Amino acid sequence: MDRADIVHDNFLRRVASRDLPHGCAPSGALSPFQAVEIYRAACLSRALDRQSRVMQRAGQGFYTIGSSGHEGMAAVAAALRPTDMAFLHYRDAAFQIARSRQVPGQSIAWDMLLSFAASSEDPISGGRHKVLGSKALSIPPQTSTIASHLPKAMGAAYAIGAARRHRPEHAELPDDAIVYCSFGDASANHSTAQGAFNAAQWTSFQSIPLPLLFCCEDNGIGISTKTPRGWIAASFQNRPGLKYFACDGLDIFDTFATAQAAAAYVRTRRKPAFLHIRTIRLYGHAGADMPTTYLPREEVEAEEAQDPLLHMVRGLDQIGAMAPEAALEVYTATNARVARVAAEAVTRPRLKTASDVMASLIPPKRACRPTNGPSSEARAAAFGSDMKQMAEPQIMSRLINWALTDLMLAHREIVMMGEDVGRKGGVYGVTQKLQARFGPDRMIDTLLDEQSILGLAIGMAQNGYVPMPEIQFLAYLHNAEDQLRGEAATLPFFSNGQYTNPMVLRIAGLGYQKGFGGHFHNDNSVAVLRDIPGLILACPSNGADAARMLRECVRLAREEQRLVVFLEPIALYPMRDLHADKDGGWMQHYPDPSEVIGFGEVGTYGAGDDLAIVTFGNGVYLSRQAEPALAAAGIKTRIVDTRWLSPLPKAALTEAVRGARRILIVDETRHTGGMAEALMAHFHEAAPGVPLARLTAEDSFIATGPAYAATMPSKESIIAAAKGMVQ
Repeated sequence: MDRADIVHDNFLRRVASRDLPHGCAPSGALSPFQAVEIYRAACLSRALDRQSRVMQRAGQGFYTIGSSGHEGMAAVAAALRPTDMAFLHYRDAAFQIARSRQVPGQSIAWDMLLSFAASSEDPISGGRHKVLGSKALSIPPQTSTIASHLPKAMGAAYAIGAARRHRPEHAELPDDAIVYCSFGDASANHSTAQGAFNAAQWTSFQSIPLPLLFCCEDNGIGISTKTPRGWIAASFQNRPGLKYFACDGLDIFDTFATAQAAAAYVRTRRKPAFLHIRTIRLYGHAGADMPTTYLPREEVEAEEAQDPLLHMVRGLDQIGAMAPEAALEVYTATNARVARVAAEAVTRPRLKTASDVMASLIPPKRACRPTNGPSSEARAAAFGSDMKQMAEPQIMSRLINWALTDLMLAHREIVMMGEDVGRKGGVYGVTQKLQARFGPDRMIDTLLDEQSILGLAIGMAQNGYVPMPEIQFLAYLHNAEDQLRGEAATLPFFSNGQYTNPMVLRIAGLGYQKGFGGHFHNDNSVAVLRDIPGLILACPSNGADAARMLRECVRLAREEQRLVVFLEPIALYPMRDLHADKDGGWMQHYPDPSEVIGFGEVGTYGAGDDLAIVTFGNGVYLSRQAEPALAAAGIKTRIVDTRWLSPLPKAALTEAVRGARRILIVDETRHTGGMAEALMAHFHEAAPGVPLARLTAEDSFIATGPAYAATMPSKESIIAAAKGMVQ
């Protein structure tokens, strides 16, 4: 027999006979009216869980994770404000239902059943996933969160304090709001969660405002693995900078009072707190999971005997708010109503085509205040002595620095964050002087944790900022890539464009950095970035292009709410010469702030029709170095700088190679999974019959020392490959 049916039958029998579990006498500030509202929300949550199982058995519903056993979370919602942004654990249907009762005009049962049915009319995801979430309720959707939402909750809380100091144009959260973030006891052990706790404590320890309430819903088990008894309390009771509160989620009176106290602490002190709530898990983990396959039946039945709805019925009776008979009527009427609504919800339309599914991958554009750029006086004050140097050609790192300065002058909502970006000015000096120009509020030196850096950026974007986080080296991104893949990129997709994560992530990377740090500082793989739907990946090859492209990247984030990664070739930061020592051939003048390279616009050097060399980043520099030798060999070439690596600017690339009799792709990333694979496929389709060849890096990590470039293309290998194609 289905455990859900057993729990249901037990509830009917025990309430009818007044066989209710023992517990503490109700006390605290929860009013009878509030207690009844919490019970109604709990009944609806339970009925929805039961109905989802019915729908799945009938082939009318799809995979869900139930909230049964966690219904006491409705009392937490009652203790918070509906404007407190909530990043929810997947078992928090009761929380969302209770919050919906605080906001007029909500049809929560209908909305959730549309989600269960994967209907395209589902108001949060548009039928793409069964998620909790609501724009009206300030609940961004989460998808099977295993702690990955904790870093961005920390970032959103930081953004509330930052907005008090300078409020961005598109800020959403009130100045007195707090951020609420819930998760399970098993997820609390995840490295992502531990990083978020540590970042919150690190921030609190420095008395930086961070109004964040963590909530651990401790049901004692993660899928089938038990949490050691007492582990969460022992782990979190005495953490510096993180106030600990605990309550029994089976007792809504205790839960409400404790959550109210925790929220008041966070709201008034502007410091993070940890709310530890004891819950139970009914029915198993998810879907068809059967707890009796890995737990003794006696243990499962003992948990079921502590059904939180039974405890609520007892408490309501003890305070005279509702007799058990009336509570039973509410329960049965709620189940009947949900069944009726579900019968209609399963008839509503669903997504059918690829374009339907993909419609929310790209966020909607938003209206922004027009900017005319900073005044000459403001620029003079910010740049100081650098203004005189603009008359002379400069290296890439200097031109990026100036572009960042102009962008931050023009757009006050831009904030940068990362390790060493502030006082030091970055490992390579790219952000030098920016903290002096714009202050520590906008140039944030973070702790050494890439997940926290990206979480801070994602969370600040939730409150109207345009974050520009920095990851010091491309190899370090892999410590935190899920913050892009699982959080930032998916948010517009699973919210039907209602929530977005606009940002420009700057990463120093690629190979050719002479003899420094080996593969952890020279990483020539971008496969993980090109594999994320909706992400834009840009890579300049010279300083002037970097400045112009960076302006477009900020526009894409600010106006089109896009997730953009700007990959800066480390080896080209200081590059001065092209062909001979001190020829200054790779330095550029700083382009006027009005100059922009548009999204998808490629660069072309030369017009030769013997050979088109298609490349990017360091490959452009090496190919330009090879030009004289190729010209001497009588090979007329053109060099095409791809610039935009994802999505590929296919139409522009096709046009750029038109008329060329051969195409050589020079790719500094790896032979397997590198850019050349996509470029070869494109030109095979777009330029049939044109001979193609590729020169790539080996499938290898990069060495330190004299052999640093041995596995990657070189000027000499480009010349040899070109001659091999033509002769």
